[in-house]
This record gives sequence, C-alpha cells and structure tokens, in this order.
Amino acid sequence: MAEALATITRQTGLGMITLRADLSRAGDALAEAAGLALPDRTGIVTDGSRALGWMSPDELLLILPAAELPEATLALEQALTGEPGLVVDVSDARAVFDILGPHAADVLAKLAPVDAAAMPRGHLRRTRLAQTAAAIWRIEGGFRVIGFRSTADYLGLILANAAIPGSQLAPR
Repeated sequence: MAEALATITRQTGLGMITLRADLSRAGDALAEAAGLALPDRTGIVTDGSRALGWMSPDELLLILPAAELPEATLALEQALTGEPGLVVDVSDARAVFDILGPHAADVLAKLAPVDAAAMPRGHLRRTRLAQTAAAIWRIEGGFRVIGFRSTADYLGLILANAAIPGSQLAPR
C-alpha cells in the first residue's frame, strides 16, 4: 500500500499576536519586545519556540507558546508607547497545520499557486489554499500553514485529501 505524500498535523498550544504599526518607526522596538529580529519584507524569523512574520507593510505576526501570551502582549504594548499601533491576541481566530514529509511541497502545489519546492527558508508566503486564505513557510521537514479557525475543518480536509497515498505529482 502506498504511503501518504505527507503527514498533516493540526498544531495546538500556540499563541498568535497581530502587531500593526508604522514599522519604520516602531519595528525595532516591537522586534526587541518579541525577542526576535525584525523580518525582511515577506520574511519570517524563528528561534524554535517563537516566530515573527512579516504580513504586510504595517503588520507583523508573532507566534509563540500560548503560555507566554500575557507577558508578550504587555511587552509589545509597552514597546508601542507613544506610537499609534495595535497589539491583538488572535490565537483563537487562527488554525495551524504542519505538513511534514518528503512530498510536502507536492501537497501545497495541488492547492496553492506557489512553487513551494523553491520556497527558501525564512520566506513567508500569504496565499490561498483552494478557497481559503493562508500563510505558509518552511519548517524542519516540511511546511507550516496558518489559516482562519472558521475554515479549519475545510483546511484540514483539503490538506489531507492532497496528501492521499498514490497521488504524487509527476516528476518535474
């Protein structure tokens, strides 16, 4: 029997904080408060337990263990003192999936207009997976996907279907 193209696993226990501000003015302070370097445009910086991703010219997303949310939120709010900005816990509004395995890029290729196989480490891509918005980036052994919680069941289903055994793409 053929093996699945990748293992699809929903991740829990993660906190997510959206940061909105003029990054040319407040970006360094936010990055310092997050404990990570400021990512480049379309980039993501990780240290193992935390990640800071560029979402738009005035938006970052901090991903961290849920237990660290209160302390991180306070530090980020203090970093924005005197600057217009927004620090919002969006953890409950997001769903996170890992796609792991040697054909993880093929799973994404079936669903998104992205050449996932060519995506470099440290690059965050906002796109669509079939009919739902998502952000994707490389992790050890595959990719991480963040989507909206309201579409989590759909997202999990399309990822699982794209990984069905025997459904690999033709060699390129």
